[in-house]
Amino acid sequence: MFKHVFLTGPPGVGKTTLVQKACEALTATGVIIDGFYTEEVREHGRRIGFDVVTVSGKRGTLSRVGSSSSSSAGRHEPRVGQYMVDLPAFESVALPLFRNMSSGCDISGKMVFVIDEIGKMELFSQAFVRAVRQTLDGSGHCVLGTIPIPKGKPLGLVEEVRGRTDVKLFTVTQGNRNHILADIVAALQECVKQAA
Repeated sequence: MFKHVFLTGPPGVGKTTLVQKACEALTATGVIIDGFYTEEVREHGRRIGFDVVTVSGKRGTLSRVGSSSSSSAGRHEPRVGQYMVDLPAFESVALPLFRNMSSGCDISGKMVFVIDEIGKMELFSQAFVRAVRQTLDGSGHCVLGTIPIPKGKPLGLVEEVRGRTDVKLFTVTQGNRNHILADIVAALQECVKQAA
């Protein structure tokens, strides 16, 4: 049986929107939701980066075009394409969520922890990689996450998640994104029921 639910699909297909809609549906049934999602940041209609946003609304920078605001002289910052990844800002928002979730294990399984997404930018953080593995292996909570479709060099943790026998994976496409939500919510309800 699966313990976690992940969505995959091409960039911009609607994975994060589906995660948010699934969370709204589950919250209405009394399921506790925590975690984070990534959101595009646009300026004058042009994408300039991504933010990490917690379910409760706290926001931090994940990346920006060009250099990061927290760059210091001589420090090499990770880059994905044109985006400079702001690891300190990302970790300061994302990592406490994992700690809070693991300390709240007394919540009787009625919790879904959102990790949107496990992608190239996030994987520059080794602390994030460790936290994701620990959460998938032993938190006792259902994880709702997103991973990119395979493209180019395989990403270690992404392929680990894709190959896990306790993960139910939904591939989101232009063709199914408007009617796959019910299946995702049903899988998460099953997941939560097993964890309870």
